[in-house]
Amino acid sequence: MTSTPVPPGAEAEAPSADSLILHTTDNAVLWITLNRPASLNALTWDQRERLITRLDDASGDRDVRAVVITATGRGFCAGADLRGGAAAQPAERVAGDVARMIRRGAQRLVSAVLDCEKPVLAAVNGTAAGLGAHLALACDLVLAAESATFTEVFARRGLVPDGGGAYLLPRLVGPQRAKELLFFGDAVPAADAERMGLVNRVVPDADLEKTARAWAQRLAAGPTRALALTKQLVNASLDADRGTAFAAEATAQEINMTTADAREGVASFVERRRPVYRGR
Repeated sequence: MTSTPVPPGAEAEAPSADSLILHTTDNAVLWITLNRPASLNALTWDQRERLITRLDDASGDRDVRAVVITATGRGFCAGADLRGGAAAQPAERVAGDVARMIRRGAQRLVSAVLDCEKPVLAAVNGTAAGLGAHLALACDLVLAAESATFTEVFARRGLVPDGGGAYLLPRLVGPQRAKELLFFGDAVPAADAERMGLVNRVVPDADLEKTARAWAQRLAAGPTRALALTKQLVNASLDADRGTAFAAEATAQEINMTTADAREGVASFVERRRPVYRGR
């Protein structure tokens, strides 16, 4: 497939050849590009930490109003890099080491996507496996190239899902379909992923960057705080009863009505014009 173009002006986060993140902010959209194509963008410890930092920083950055996560080459992300570093087998494992590593690592990354106060769009250009699939599925919107695949590889390696897989999948496709994906670990082509509800839209490979840019610009032009509160409401509703969800919704609207964008939205409706939101 054609490699995903790197947005103009992207700069290397670090010169290290084995841990590289590209990033640039273009028209209020933060583009984060995984750039280890030779390894299908398998995530090293260092790379994961840089992703978490970028997502955390985006929440408070007024110049960022939407985030896109994508990658170069033929893979979006093949999961955690198991060849060395933090993933290497210790000489002696102490009870609790694995759980601690997962909490501090893969789960922190997925939580950073879910908790980011800006809408996060995944532009999946190829293989998304294991933690790489969860990184994509944690995003608020998912675009996939026709050549993309999603694979829950854990059971095939004798492992249970981590990095939020057993949390995300049932909420996206229901428990029985989630178990099918997790038990068998089959590669799911993009078209099937769209039918299941794993992704929002599948586009030709050559159109992925263009479509992601168009969607991200729409998000960046929207009422930023209202979108942040909406994201929080939807995510929290999956774990809340009706009374709690209704109370959270009312509180969120109370907060939102203090924003300049909410006032602009109402004024533009009354004046019958297109609103101009400024993320304030």
